[in-house]
Amino acid sequence: MSTLPSTLDDWLAHCERLHPKTIDMTLDRVVAVRDRLGLRFDVPVISVGGTNGKGSTCALIESIGLQAGYRVGLYSKPHLVRFEERCRLNGAMVATDDLLPHFAAVEAARGDTTLTWFEFTTLAIMRCLSQAELDLVVLEVGMGGRLDAVNAVDADCAVVTGIALDHTEYLGPDREAIGREKAGIFRTGRPAVVGDPQPPQSLLDHAREIGADLRLQGRDFRFFGDRQQWSWIGRGRRYNSLAYPALRGANQLLNASAALAAFEALQDRLPLTAQGVRNGLAFVDLPGRFQIVPGQPTLVLDVAHNPQAVAALALNLDQMGFFPRTHAVFGAMQDKDLAGVLQPLLPLVDAWYTCDLPTPRAATADDLARHLADAAGRPVSAQPFSDPRAALESALVAADPADRILVFGSFYTVGGVLRDGLPVRPGPHLAAPGAGPAA
Repeated sequence: MSTLPSTLDDWLAHCERLHPKTIDMTLDRVVAVRDRLGLRFDVPVISVGGTNGKGSTCALIESIGLQAGYRVGLYSKPHLVRFEERCRLNGAMVATDDLLPHFAAVEAARGDTTLTWFEFTTLAIMRCLSQAELDLVVLEVGMGGRLDAVNAVDADCAVVTGIALDHTEYLGPDREAIGREKAGIFRTGRPAVVGDPQPPQSLLDHAREIGADLRLQGRDFRFFGDRQQWSWIGRGRRYNSLAYPALRGANQLLNASAALAAFEALQDRLPLTAQGVRNGLAFVDLPGRFQIVPGQPTLVLDVAHNPQAVAALALNLDQMGFFPRTHAVFGAMQDKDLAGVLQPLLPLVDAWYTCDLPTPRAATADDLARHLADAAGRPVSAQPFSDPRAALESALVAADPADRILVFGSFYTVGGVLRDGLPVRPGPHLAAPGAGPAA
């Protein structure tokens, strides 16, 4: 019998070798191993699916739950820097050593079943959450819904956020097809919260066909407000004069509204106080989602990587105020709608820094530069780099203190600049006379 892996890195490498495909759309293998593990949750579970806004909605539910006094576990993905970011217990990243027994348990339970990397790691994290002393578990669904590994758990409440075109090779060519896949996380008789204000009809039809308790943004719950504050109204609850969430961006009220609807749906088991809601909105934190890093030049980090998300990013950037120049560091997967991703930002960006990413799926820096020129219909100032860190360092040298630098695209792009900490490197305009290059 071969020796089991002893470190998290060894386990992750082991998971990569198990299955010939990175993505294999079926629930059968996960359900079989789930049953062998005896995996079940004794506390309420909220699953969150959708195309855009999943991570923010999960973070809002977690923060509100914690501030209301509940013990909350969260499974989110992908990670920016460390795998352990995917599992949070009471607001803190899980300790590496605490995960290892759950990887071993999945290995023992799977037998001859070949799990993908995502399936194996999802089962390990869900087992970790199921055995922790918690009051609420929040599970972020992967790219799909119906056949996603997370859907092996029957959630007490399912939330679907904004739906847009992404992963069309797996989920279908349009919003109706994608909506049908996302609706697969709904359950008969259980709350199905829809945060998208214009959901695909297929999503609504599936909820009605299976008899889910459908709760729609604009019908069963809604929000309104001005520049200073906002209010939320649900079926039986109302929260007035709320401060805006600490997460920046035009779509965060949609996400916060859906989060509150999920809590209202579970109010018999997880009652909230208004103060818990206020504190949860104030203290929520999620790196890489329109994250503005203080300093000069201004630095904005965002994992927007499909046209809808980048359109929201462009709106948020446009509302930030005046910057003489905007520099953009960009890396993305080659299977994305790159023309649609780039188009909204062309009027806002003055200099581009494209970068390679450490995955075979990624478009090369040179490919991205060509896509930029094609999208603009003219030559565009774009420099290619071997990695996101090198691209950011070049942008920092070129930028004036009053400028703005945007780092966006894949999680690999934002994670690449965060991995070793953000560089503190003034451009040549700040260097002392006679000084050499900044370290």
